[in-house]
Amino acid sequence: MHIIPISRVVAYWAEIQPDAIALVHEDEKLDWKTLEQTTNQLARAYQALGVNQNDFVTIALPNGVEFFQASLAAWKLGATPQPVSAKLPKFELDQLIELAAPGLVVGVADEDYPNVTSVPVGYTKTVIKDHVLSAEQLPEATADSLKAMTSGGSTGRPKLIVSSIPAVWDIDGEMLEIHQQGAMLIPGPMYHNGPFMWGMSALFKGNTVVVTTRFDAEQTLSIIEQYRIDVVYMVPTMMQRIWKLPEDIRTKYDMSSLRALWHLASPCPEWLKDRFIEWLGADVIWELYGGTEGIGSTIINGTEWLAHRGSVGKPDESCEMKIVGENGERLPPNEIGELYMRPASGPGSTYRYVGADAKMLGDGWESLGDLGRIDEDGYLYLADRNTDMILSGGANIYPAEIEAAIDGYGPVRSSAVIGLPDEEMGNMVHAIVDAPGGISEQELLDYLKERLVRYKIPRTIEFVTQPLRDDAGKSRRKQLREDRL
Repeated sequence: MHIIPISRVVAYWAEIQPDAIALVHEDEKLDWKTLEQTTNQLARAYQALGVNQNDFVTIALPNGVEFFQASLAAWKLGATPQPVSAKLPKFELDQLIELAAPGLVVGVADEDYPNVTSVPVGYTKTVIKDHVLSAEQLPEATADSLKAMTSGGSTGRPKLIVSSIPAVWDIDGEMLEIHQQGAMLIPGPMYHNGPFMWGMSALFKGNTVVVTTRFDAEQTLSIIEQYRIDVVYMVPTMMQRIWKLPEDIRTKYDMSSLRALWHLASPCPEWLKDRFIEWLGADVIWELYGGTEGIGSTIINGTEWLAHRGSVGKPDESCEMKIVGENGERLPPNEIGELYMRPASGPGSTYRYVGADAKMLGDGWESLGDLGRIDEDGYLYLADRNTDMILSGGANIYPAEIEAAIDGYGPVRSSAVIGLPDEEMGNMVHAIVDAPGGISEQELLDYLKERLVRYKIPRTIEFVTQPLRDDAGKSRRKQLREDRL
């Protein structure tokens, strides 16, 4: 075990391998020595702007080297990175900034937030180019919270999931099949918890981390071959797009360096998992189930999965899990109910919400809204969501958040948002809209583009003429979905 503050991690690796490549994004490459120096300069610039210990630093940057530099600079000041989508509409970002009250917002124009300290995209290069600030190491600092991730809310407003774990790292610890000084590929958006944690974990262990602007199936295979990637993070939608490539393209790249392909964030069809196991080998395919809250998780690799098809694995030593019936009773093996988890470190030890309340059962048991069963051997099988949350392309989408945006449009009387099956995305967002006066689909979409990030905008819209909520204001999304299926 070798635990050091994250504020010292880059310096540690810069001492060992100063000229090795730390980060790659498109044509930009940064070695460890340069990463250490530039993040020291950037941290001093943030400090001069007023960032203090344990402040949130909202990072609204696209995937790239600057995203990593901004996060590392925050950690070096003992502050907490709080990533958000760089494409977030101002309406949604306004809510998050109000919720987080950050010490700094990175990646927005000054005129957009005159009452909040902010810097635009590209600010890092300006700081480095001017050479005004020292590149020497800063005093050691450790944030109380490792990260503060954002999530849509079941109430229609976003929430923050703030880690209760301090910003320190065990450089020698075994985690996620990530070895020291290897190579990791992140083709997903860094503002999501999965890509953020896989990418940062690899960096902290001295890996070369390659991040792409967006996912492209053939580019992913090309990068694995070019950089001898040994670990890659994916969601099943990415796997589907790779499998749909013509066979001669998919098989022309050398995948022999790959030790672990992780897939998570949404269910993987069994046929697709079978194909990847046949192609890359069962020992290469790994699946993790868990939540950003960190209250519990399971892990299973392809070899174990073949013996327990459909399972997401057993609870690890960090947590307990149980299946609960409608009356709160613990269900016997193989009966489907709601999944509750409890961290071994105790309730409240892994996270806290800002802007929401946890669903607690008592004695520290907590639910993320999943249904499932646990067999006699302790393996977990997920069945469905107990909430109305939609999983689309690995992203969690809360209907209430989209409905709140739709209902804000004058002519709309009520709306309901559901997920409908989609072969590639798992589910697509479908909106049912009650607008008695009549509106066009395009005018509603134009309105929503100003208020919702792109992946939350409904793929299909259905107009109806009857109210979609009862007298108590409740919408029966489950029934609406079943009717359309």
